[in-house]
Formats: sequence, structure tokens, C-alpha cells
Amino acid sequence: MKMKTIRSAALLTSLAASLLSGTAFAQKTTDMGAGGGGSAHVKTEWAVANANISIAYGRPALKGRSETKMMPVFAETDSVWRTGADVATIITTDKTLKFGTITLAPGSYTINTKPGETSWSFVAGRLSGPKQWGVPYQPALEIGRAPMKLGKTAAPVELLTITIDPAGAGGTLNVEWGSKKVSIPFTVVP
Repeated sequence: MKMKTIRSAALLTSLAASLLSGTAFAQKTTDMGAGGGGSAHVKTEWAVANANISIAYGRPALKGRSETKMMPVFAETDSVWRTGADVATIITTDKTLKFGTITLAPGSYTINTKPGETSWSFVAGRLSGPKQWGVPYQPALEIGRAPMKLGKTAAPVELLTITIDPAGAGGTLNVEWGSKKVSIPFTVVP
């Protein structure tokens, strides 16, 4: 019993330190049902460095297929992927976010990626409407591109997953699917 009390006290101390340092975060995931193409859809919400950020996206499943076969852009040099299924993947923020050279003022934007065998790019775009479809890619709405770090997942990821790892004055946006993991750091602009 004494060991459990000590662990609980350590956990509370760690939580209090996080809250005081301003790096505390919360995540909420809401199931949005299946999209028009049958993929699951979710909305994740994060509190990061005093910003409220949500990401709404379709979660295609591999169902035994390779992620590179599900993203035909690997064969097409200039193709941009909607990074999800069905409607466009949408990030919404109430504070200004900076991804590399891309600055997103408070509002809603599309998240696309430019996958490749050796490098990926984060592609931010203006949102033309609340139910904007994810394909075809609309280059006229593009705001900018920034490089992403390409890596591998620890274990295969069946459903496309987009997460945020908060850290300091921002965090890292991660996209995982199959054996691929790509990430891009961002900051919340005060």
C-alpha cells in the first residue's frame, strides 16, 4: 500500500510540474462515423501551449495492403495526397501555428502531404468549404510546403493515425500508417 501511495504522489508531482510549466495537454477523440467511401472518420482535439487545435480526418485501413499501394502518389512525382480518406483532412486552430516556413493564422486549413520514398513534405492549404472533398488536389488553394521527417513505425499501423506530441511552445504533428511515420515540428506563435 505504501508503494502505491508513493507512486501516486510521484504522478501528482509530475502532473503539477507539467501544468506549471505550460506544457500540459489534453486530447479528445470523437468518432464521426463512416465517410462516403466507408472509412472511419474522427476528430481529435488538443490543447497545446495555450492553443486549441483539432484535426478532422478519414482513417483508411490497410486491410492487408501496402500503404504505398494505397497512396498512388509514390508512382507520380508531382502528386499530393489528401492524407486521409474522403473529405479533406482539416486542421483548425485558435492561435497562430508555424510549421517550418508556413504560418497558419487562427482558422481552418487542409493538411495534405507529398509522399516520397526518401522524403515527404507537409502541404497546407486554404479550405474552400466545410465539406471540401480531398481529391483531386487543388493547387490554387495551396499555402505552402515544409519538409517532414521520414521514419518507421515501431509496429504496423492498420488505420491512418494523426497525432500531436506537445513539447514546450508547440509540438510535433505525426502521421503514421503501415510502416511509415512522418512528422513535422510546429510552434504556437504568442
